[in-house]
Parts: sequence; C-alpha cells; structure tokens
Amino acid sequence: MATSSDASTAVPALQAPGTKPTDLRPPRPRTAAALTRALPALGLFAAVRVLGVVVLAVWAGAEGRSAHQLLSGRWDSLWYTDIAAHGYHWAGYQATPHTRGAGAHSHLAFFPLLPWLERGLHNVTGLAFADAGLLVSALASLAAALGVFAVGERLAGRRAATLLVVLWAALPIGVLQSMAYTESLFTALAAWCLYAVLRRGWITAGLLAALAGLTRPSAAAVIAAVWVGAAVALWRGEDRRVRAVLGALLAPAGLLGYAGWVGGLPAYLHVQSQWGNGFDFGAAYARFIGHQLTTSPGAGVGLLAFVGLVVWALVACVRERRPLPVLAYAVAIAALSLGAQAYFNSKPRLLLPGFPLLLPLAAWLATLRIRWVAVSLTVLALASAAYGAVWLLGPGPP
Repeated sequence: MATSSDASTAVPALQAPGTKPTDLRPPRPRTAAALTRALPALGLFAAVRVLGVVVLAVWAGAEGRSAHQLLSGRWDSLWYTDIAAHGYHWAGYQATPHTRGAGAHSHLAFFPLLPWLERGLHNVTGLAFADAGLLVSALASLAAALGVFAVGERLAGRRAATLLVVLWAALPIGVLQSMAYTESLFTALAAWCLYAVLRRGWITAGLLAALAGLTRPSAAAVIAAVWVGAAVALWRGEDRRVRAVLGALLAPAGLLGYAGWVGGLPAYLHVQSQWGNGFDFGAAYARFIGHQLTTSPGAGVGLLAFVGLVVWALVACVRERRPLPVLAYAVAIAALSLGAQAYFNSKPRLLLPGFPLLLPLAAWLATLRIRWVAVSLTVLALASAAYGAVWLLGPGPP
C-alpha cells in the first residue's frame, strides 16, 4: 500500500471519471518548480536594473558621454580588465592613467576570479575584456538574485523573498550590479553558499566559499557562515558531521590560497595597506563621521543614520531568530564594511552583498497591501536609478 507521501508523487494507475489527462502528468522536478516560483522575482529584478541602465544611458547621452564606458571602464573595472588582458605582473600598469599614482598601488589588491572569467569569455567568444566583464556581471547578478530569492524563501516565504530581491536590486548603490565589478559575482557565491549551508550541503558550501575567497577579501564573512553552520551541525550530532568538517576545511582555501600566492599574509596585508586598506574596528570611520559633523552637519547626520540603519537591521535579524549561519554572515559583512579603514564612500558598496540585512524590511513589506508595496518599490527603484546615474556621471558617490 502506498503511503501518503508516495501518493503525492506517484501517477495513479487508473483515471477517475471526469479527470483531465493533464492531471496525470508527473510533478515537475524540484529545480524547475523552484525556478517557476522565482520567475516573478527575477522579472522584477531585471526591470529594476534595466530602469537603472536606461536612466544612466539617457542622462549620459544628454551630457555627451557613454553609458557603456561608465559601466565597463571606470575605477576598479579598469584594474580587472588590465589583469584579464595582461596578468598580475604586467609592468605597463604603472604607465596607465587610471592608476592614480601607480607606484604606490598594486594589481595584487584585486582578486583573480573576475579577471579569470573575463579572460575565459574573451578567449571563447572574442568579446573585448570590458564587454566580457559586463556579461559576467549581468549573468552573475541574475544568479545572485536567484540565490537571494532561494535564501529568502527558505527563511521568510515566497512573497518576502520576492520583495527581498527587489529591495536588493533597488539599493542606492545597486548600479554596481550592472557594472564590471565583483559585487554581483560575490553576492551570487555568498547567497548560494548560505543556501547550501541551510540545506546542510557542506561540500557545496565549502566549494562556493572557496570561490568567494578568490573574489573579494570579504569572503571572510562567507567562511564564517560555513564555520558556524558546521559547528552547529557538530554540536547537534547531525548525520553529515564528516561532510561538515570537510566543508569547513574547504571554505578558506580560496582566500588563503590567494594570500599565499601573493607572498603570505604579511605580503598581502602590505599590498592592501598601499591602498589605504586595513581594519581598525571602525576608528577611522568614527573620526570621519566626527569630522563631517563639525564641517558638514547634514552629511554627518546622514552617516550616523546610515550606521544606525545597519545596526537596527542586525538587531532585527537577531530578534527574528534567523539561523546562526545567516546571522554570522550578516554580522561579519557589517563589521568588515564599517570596521574597515578604507575609502569612506565605499561603505555602502562593501555592504551591498549583505542582503540578509534587508530581511526585516522585506518581511514587514510582505504584510502590507500590494498597492502600497508597489508604490513604495517604484519610488525606491526610480530613486536608485537617479542616484546611480549621479554617482557614475560625477566624481564619486554623492
């Protein structure tokens, strides 16, 4: 006799009177069903990002500038295409105009996965390195949106997951998802790593964390999520303890491997210090905010509000009892972003992969009427598109 679970998946041998033939079709595979559930979120994500690119293109055209160049050939994207085209030890980088005093900077501060993908696409398709970077970013952003949806659906349900994807797409700094930068690639790896941890897929999680470690130094947050998840599994005595240990051992392989290739941790830290990067637990950022409060009070208050929102989101995630690996990732991303001694206007960019911080807002929006949600998100998407255009057409973040 078939059990109730068997009955839900088996095709009945006999067709009841009046039953349509389509009723007898076997259920769709899990992957296809998951993609079907995610389609509205992916469609809304694409709409928000297309809106941002269109606004940028129109605005740039009005100023006689190229949106393509702004998206593929500005700031860090130039360093990645240099690495893709010439490798890390290309002597000519010191003569290129975008190096901003090249003698004090090094290509080694930029991690290799994005340049590898750009070079691979260039070799296979013949695309220019800059266009290959844009294609990698576009595909990675879709993979990231799908991963964000998968994590959000598991934690808060389908509607909240859809809103989470839209909120992530419409962040003020969301234009980076359309640039030849690492943010989309890193977020895709981080989101799917978190999903694997939540499903106890330890080897997959470890491999994704290792790839994240070849993408950005903030992979430390992804590694922390894997380690915390593995520790919980070991403490609870779950069946896959050996796999959990293997996943935890795999997780830091990319980050440690790249630091070792640079010359070891001291050499890697020296390279980052040449760029003014380091970690001082937020001391430099606090001094910067203090300076803004005395010289430009409005900007200082805005910075304090920004930090306050991040802290509120972290506290809300704790109060909502999100899984420990998700909390570990969110806390680590926030700490690495706010505690880093780096270019201060880059803080929102460093926080972009911290999508779990948007979960409380997404869950709250999911309780509201659809009309108010639609209006709010439309305004947010328009503001994001305008902000992104101003940011790229100007000298930096407003």
